[in-house]
Amino acid sequence: MEFEGLSVDQAPPISAPIRFFVTAPLFAVLAGILIFLSDAQVLTSRYSIETIVITHAITIGFLSFVMFGALFQMLPVLAGVKISKVGIISKISYTLMLLGTFSMIFGLWLNISKLIFVSSLLLGGGFLTVIISMLIAFRGVINVTASVRAMITSLVFAFIIVLMGMHLLASYGIGKFSNLHGLFANIHSVWAIFGFAGVLIIGVAFHVLPMFYVAPRFKKFCKQKVVWLITGGLLLWLVLNVFAESYSTIAKIWVAMFFWAFSTTVYLKLNARRRKVSDVTVWYWRSAAIFMTLGTFSWAFNDFFDGKYIVIVSILIGGGFIFSIMSGMLYKIVPFLVWFHLNAKGYMTIPTMNDMINKKLATAQFVLFIISLVGFIVSFFIPSILPVFAISFIMSMAILEYNIVIPILIYAKIIKTKPEFDMSMFTMKVEK
Repeated sequence: MEFEGLSVDQAPPISAPIRFFVTAPLFAVLAGILIFLSDAQVLTSRYSIETIVITHAITIGFLSFVMFGALFQMLPVLAGVKISKVGIISKISYTLMLLGTFSMIFGLWLNISKLIFVSSLLLGGGFLTVIISMLIAFRGVINVTASVRAMITSLVFAFIIVLMGMHLLASYGIGKFSNLHGLFANIHSVWAIFGFAGVLIIGVAFHVLPMFYVAPRFKKFCKQKVVWLITGGLLLWLVLNVFAESYSTIAKIWVAMFFWAFSTTVYLKLNARRRKVSDVTVWYWRSAAIFMTLGTFSWAFNDFFDGKYIVIVSILIGGGFIFSIMSGMLYKIVPFLVWFHLNAKGYMTIPTMNDMINKKLATAQFVLFIISLVGFIVSFFIPSILPVFAISFIMSMAILEYNIVIPILIYAKIIKTKPEFDMSMFTMKVEK
């Protein structure tokens, strides 16, 4: 691995990101159970309550928990900025997001209005606490890299979509919907996928691919221009969607082109990496590149089919691209955090990052996940087979949970012993 450009002296406590990581697959398991219990025909509509609940069990419960957990670690390490009172902020945001997600899922599923309204406040409070804290932390950044710019941009998008999400969810809680409800829902979903998650993944990839995979660095144009071009495309899409909806496909194609270019670049860089050893995380990145290529152009041209295939588009991009990368990153980040924090405390006799993950189980988990994605797409046309792939998805997520818990148990076991080396004389420290 290459650690050039990393700031390791301001790392947050391991509990700050880990609590998010451990929880995420459990929400994915819950989403799988809800898919299994749902009427497959109903899930072919993006506007059904079942679809909304399952979508957000995945997007908030899994994807957001992984992304914000990762940001707690990456901001100090990649950007060199310190989140004030990171331990407290992590606990508060995690608690509010956890309670809010459960309240939203069961409130909508069981049609409990008060619980839905409360969930909008809990989720809004949790997300805004962490987003605002991180944006404030960026004021102290010294070296504004391409990754830093991407993270700031993604958090600005996140701030906007959270406010929209609160409004949309509260509307279900009070049973009143404005004339702009459909427009807000559209902006909320598109900016969440491409503006928040997409831009964040691009920014992180600038550092992660060279660091973990010893892949060639991204070219200057890609690092300096792509995020702004995508942001411009998303703003253009908003304007056209409001004032000239029939022309919004132009902006969609614009955004799709740059995500396709990024996906292609990722695939080629993984092929050109100096460390040729392949593992499940490489497979996740490669499959994500393929799914994103298919997904972005499907999204752009779905307008020509009156939006009929938007559920398939969501599976390709949300599941195939974002979910794949988040899953792959868990296999890298969790062992890295365990190794890093034990090493920082003076423990020398510790397992390597590769030894912390059961490779056969990781392979099985990946295969089950890909089978599930393909199965979900086929189920759009043959709804009766959906329960089979819901079960494979549940199994995949249960294995993922097991695989990331094992390194944490290793940490818990080793931390009870005495370190081999006294690190108190050095400056490296972990925030509390």
